[in-house]
Amino acid sequence: MERRSNWQDFKAILDQHGITKLYPFTDRDNLESIIKNGGLYSWADCEEKRIDIAKPGGGQLSKDLDKRYHLQHYVRTSFTPKHPMMYVAMGDGRISNPVVLEIDLDVIYDEDSKYADRNATKRGMNVGGTLEDFKKIHFQSVMANTHFDLPEEEQSYFQAEVLVKNFIPLKYIKNIGNFGIPIPSKPKALQVKSPYTAQITRNTPTAFIFLVDQSVSMKRMTNLYGEEISLAEAVARIVNKQIYDLVLRCVKMDEVRHYYDIAIIGYGHEVYSGWNGDLSGRFFVSPEEIKNNPYKRITVREEVRTRKGVQVKEMEKNQWLEARCNGNWTHLHQAFDKAKDLLDEWMEEHHEKDCYPPTIINITDGEFNHASREQVIQQANELKSMFTNDGNVLLWNIHITPDGIKQVLLPINKAELNDDEYSEVLYDMSSLLPLRYNPDISKLRGDEPDVRHTAMSVNADMSTLMQLMDIGTPTNISQQ
Repeated sequence: MERRSNWQDFKAILDQHGITKLYPFTDRDNLESIIKNGGLYSWADCEEKRIDIAKPGGGQLSKDLDKRYHLQHYVRTSFTPKHPMMYVAMGDGRISNPVVLEIDLDVIYDEDSKYADRNATKRGMNVGGTLEDFKKIHFQSVMANTHFDLPEEEQSYFQAEVLVKNFIPLKYIKNIGNFGIPIPSKPKALQVKSPYTAQITRNTPTAFIFLVDQSVSMKRMTNLYGEEISLAEAVARIVNKQIYDLVLRCVKMDEVRHYYDIAIIGYGHEVYSGWNGDLSGRFFVSPEEIKNNPYKRITVREEVRTRKGVQVKEMEKNQWLEARCNGNWTHLHQAFDKAKDLLDEWMEEHHEKDCYPPTIINITDGEFNHASREQVIQQANELKSMFTNDGNVLLWNIHITPDGIKQVLLPINKAELNDDEYSEVLYDMSSLLPLRYNPDISKLRGDEPDVRHTAMSVNADMSTLMQLMDIGTPTNISQQ
């Protein structure tokens, strides 16, 4: 890349506004191709060079607009890692596991780069290659956290762009080495590291967040091991059992190792920590803290393997989550907000580590209130777009009913949902699971080994909920 003679004038503007990076987004499945081909090409250059794009972020309309404005040979980058079009691409199903690349500011100074004060194909935009064009960018607006934080008249300027001609070489992609894929000296000799394979150690932990609907409808009765109890009580027992099992996996040589952080978020009319007793009010806690601070012990029925086969026996078990039915509303949007806050901090602490990505499991018996479906899907997409070096956050949404009639479990596509509107919302909210989950899923469904499943279920009964919880909490624990 050739720097223009007045590049320092551009740099002065960037320094004034504290801008240190540019951001394009792509799907994790495209990283192999980017590395193998030595960098990030425009879609038109990919077509001309016959470079396959596994999951293109833009649709045909986007391509047509690029051609209309003669932008098809430009790589489009923005000033924000939370580009609204990333969430549109997720909602349209074009990308499933987005990653945001970090681009060195040197590409701005290239003689062939152009600058757009908003989306470069939006009506009324200004696009050009001069310092004056660069100055027309609304830098205060592009530095907002999201476009929703801006007045309506400024929101379009949040999407200002730097357009880089043809190609961004790997050396300008600052975080390309952070995804666990080797960067060979000869990119054609690439050997790929698969995502979702990181070992869980004390230095590279993971996290689990359980979102538990505790609204008034959870008073409905269900059956758990022959006992008639409320949905709230059944879910509490199942979540407590899963937490106990997770803690047991951390016990090594009389030591409880910190392999992951665990949070419980209860929600109904309000959102709150689901821990009770000495952990009350906390969110993320360690396995050792969980083991040492049970809230109470109760007698429960569980299946136990004996010499005579599997039998249901009464056993005393520790409990941390208490059954609760909190008001008439189901404020899932507030629970998602809290999960996002927790993961923002967790990701900041672990962003340079090869950590298995956090898992969020939402358990609910019905529709949410006081937030539009579009808003909640947007929140879900923001959670799913968070990532570690090893993969994107995995968001599960499990809808439960007392009887489990007409269950749909981990569907491959929306056709399995029979045009049910609520089921389709849950589908859009949920993660596309990596293939590593398939051996366990096949025990439920018997599918071919190479299909991808979506992390959602509708009308699951309590027995199925337990199976889904086991599938959703894998731990590749090493002995470190």
